[in-house]
Amino acid sequence: QVQLMESGGGSVQAGGSLRLSCSAPGYIIGGYCMAWFRQAPGKEREGVGIINVDGSTIYGNSVKGRFTISKDNANYTLYLQMNSLKPEDTAMYYCAAAALYCNGAAGPPVGGMNYWGKGTLVTISS
Repeated sequence: QVQLMESGGGSVQAGGSLRLSCSAPGYIIGGYCMAWFRQAPGKEREGVGIINVDGSTIYGNSVKGRFTISKDNANYTLYLQMNSLKPEDTAMYYCAAAALYCNGAAGPPVGGMNYWGKGTLVTISS
């Protein structure tokens, strides 16, 4: 069973920064499209952004210019650097992996994400 495990969530004030991490098996980090999603209470899940095997990244409009996705294949870790945080960034954040190439912030064009983590909570206070 593939396990993705997020960490790094917490509470910060608006304008602050957080870095989330997601550990995954090496063949997942190196061979799958890796993504971050978030879901706020009462709202639909939103694609934050993705990083493909080739290193290309795509971000959701609400986080462009503030969030950066990266990965360390050698340490089997996916990262989400979040800067200039806003109260509306408050959500549960999930990492996910897709076997197919991702062409949007929400993942591949068909099939969806294959594996999900359990999430880490981010709370931004005003």
